[in-house]
Amino acid sequence: MTPSPTEPLPLILYSRRGCCLCEGLEQRLRELALHTLAPPLQLQVIDIDGAGVDPSLRARYDLEVPVLALPAGVLPRVSPRLSGEGLFRWLQRACATRLGSD
Repeated sequence: MTPSPTEPLPLILYSRRGCCLCEGLEQRLRELALHTLAPPLQLQVIDIDGAGVDPSLRARYDLEVPVLALPAGVLPRVSPRLSGEGLFRWLQRACATRLGSD
């Protein structure tokens, strides 16, 4: 099923409470206008240590967080130095590559 052009895709941030890299990336992503990307995105944060989280997610991302993913798969690791317009452009390229619309 292909989402409508106006319906945002989930941008999933696999994260962990107390992880400075995770919290920093979440903050920088929340400062971006993700809805203006093509396709528009909506941030969803999943704490891999949270109650009800599938143990396989915890096992998979335990030593890897923060991890960004789309429904189509995991995105490359983002530099902790990227923010603002640089992070926005990186995200646009990474999504285009992952979604095959490059």
